[in-house]
Amino acid sequence: MKKTISGIRGIFGDDLNTKHIMEFCSNFATMIGTKCVIGRDTRPSGSIVMNAACAALLANGVDVHNLGISPTPVVFREARGSAGLVITSSHNPLEWNGIKFIINGRGINEHELPHILKTQRPKSRRIGIERNNVVVSSYIDDAVDLVGKIKTHPKVILDVGGGAAWQVAPDMLNRIGCSVHVINEKGMSRGPDPTTDDLSELISNTRQDSIGFAFDLDGDRLVIVCDGKKQPPDVTLGLGIAKSLSMGCKKFVLSIDTSVSVENIITNSGGTVIRSKVGEANVIEQMIKYQAHAGGEGSSGGFILSKFNHCRDGMLASGMIATMLNEPEFHQVLNQMQKYTQIREKISIPSSIHDSVIDALKDTMRIEYSEIDIRDGVKGIIDENSWVLVRKSNTEDIIRISAESNNRIHCQKIVDDVIMMVRRIFNDVR
Repeated sequence: MKKTISGIRGIFGDDLNTKHIMEFCSNFATMIGTKCVIGRDTRPSGSIVMNAACAALLANGVDVHNLGISPTPVVFREARGSAGLVITSSHNPLEWNGIKFIINGRGINEHELPHILKTQRPKSRRIGIERNNVVVSSYIDDAVDLVGKIKTHPKVILDVGGGAAWQVAPDMLNRIGCSVHVINEKGMSRGPDPTTDDLSELISNTRQDSIGFAFDLDGDRLVIVCDGKKQPPDVTLGLGIAKSLSMGCKKFVLSIDTSVSVENIITNSGGTVIRSKVGEANVIEQMIKYQAHAGGEGSSGGFILSKFNHCRDGMLASGMIATMLNEPEFHQVLNQMQKYTQIREKISIPSSIHDSVIDALKDTMRIEYSEIDIRDGVKGIIDENSWVLVRKSNTEDIIRISAESNNRIHCQKIVDDVIMMVRRIFNDVR
């Protein structure tokens, strides 16, 4: 089981069960007021986990506003001014499930997580009220008002991956003026994470005069297909950032594994960039602290617009990007970002020795590279266009290796060299 500010995640029926769900949600109830919005993705165990979460909240005097199957960005937006829960394990395999905790429209932070993990006193003897099928979200109306209408009616192919975005995303894009065709509306014919899936069906459905958008199961990640190719997830963020610059945004927070090309888009337009640790919650914490207008993390295709949502919002990003499709800026940004190569690999290593491996790697990388950054794992700066980052996963028993360069061959060599370092250290410490 993973217990981080990204949420609680585990294999349901193995290291995560309804007893855990009720304990964590009961603890969460002591931290919030008397209202909690709740939604879930389409995982097979979703209804069981949601029922347990609702029961725990109700028993602790919290009124539950149940949105049923609902994308994460919708729940976050409806939880502004109150609290929320999303029953999801985001990009993890289908046998996983978990909970994202929301307080006043944002995810929990490092100071709040211990209260959820440690048993608290019951909140009250009052029994909460559950409200089903009466909660009407304003998400689509609000997104259309922000994005505006498109007169050119661009052709958009949506691969919702059988996930929670299957209604909201097409409805929103239709409303702003796109001509929308949906695939994988209810079936799960591909993996839950579009950043790692090859998206072959979406590619085959996306013609030269259309664009493809692929969502994960809870609708907060977005990957783009255009020109017959799946684009790196950083492209989603880069295009979202470019659109937000045209809307007047100037201050941004990017995770330290986000492409150099995204930072260049910002600085070349007179904006400023603050780098954060990897992870949606870490990006948002810095955005709130520095009052940043927008930001995100390239590795997850996660774009965040502060004035709309304090979470990754793949659906909003799809609408913003759709407005750019017939503008020269779209291909200008795409061409600029395609000059860089990003490679992301992972090595299966037990979580129990993640810290030992990373600590040993810091000493090795200090020798190999002239500059390192240890805010999140260890990042080696090779030159102004090349870097490599090694960090432990918050959600899986893996260590992630990310690298970038404006030279593809050089980028692959960087990754190969670091993989050898990590494996050698792993063999020494296990």
